[in-house]
Amino acid sequence: MTDSLLYHDGNRHLQDCFDSRRISDRLEQKLARTMFTDDDKAFIQNASYFFLATADAKGQADCSFKGGMPGFVRITGSNELAFPDYDGNGMFKSLGNLLINSQVGMLFISMHGKPQRLRINGMARTSNSDPLLGEMVGSQIIVHVTARVIFPNCSRYIPTMQLIEQSIYAPSPGRDFQEPAWKEFDEFKDFVHPRQPTFKG
Repeated sequence: MTDSLLYHDGNRHLQDCFDSRRISDRLEQKLARTMFTDDDKAFIQNASYFFLATADAKGQADCSFKGGMPGFVRITGSNELAFPDYDGNGMFKSLGNLLINSQVGMLFISMHGKPQRLRINGMARTSNSDPLLGEMVGSQIIVHVTARVIFPNCSRYIPTMQLIEQSIYAPSPGRDFQEPAWKEFDEFKDFVHPRQPTFKG
């Protein structure tokens, strides 16, 4: 086994096959960290979306898009962040996984302006009685993540795209919640659960 923050035996096997162990070690040495830098904090807290990877007890993976207004993810400690869970489709794929397997991977990515991406692997916990519920508009559960490792990735394959506007569904202070059209589709409207009480600001 390896004592690396980033690599396990599977990674090492392929690194040895492609003679990339030296650059992999150098990248970990220079880029991997266990605490957020000021640049990390600014990037995360200005993000309007990220991708969240979770897995169930059998290791079956799931990846979810999480979006909100810039600032919806907050840095709450030197290696901790928090984000709200908003009203969704009621499947609770990500949060359900977190209840039985706390391991998460997070990918923050910017495709407009300077291409950038940041990865965070760590442990998550959820709370429906967190003080942040009173501060994060539209939240029904707060997710806290303690980072095991934080590392930026090469941005060479990120396409340049333009942000036209923020989602009209992203909770925002002083704005009424918008319901998606699919909740009124004949196939679903009689089965949709009621929106839970959330902090409206």
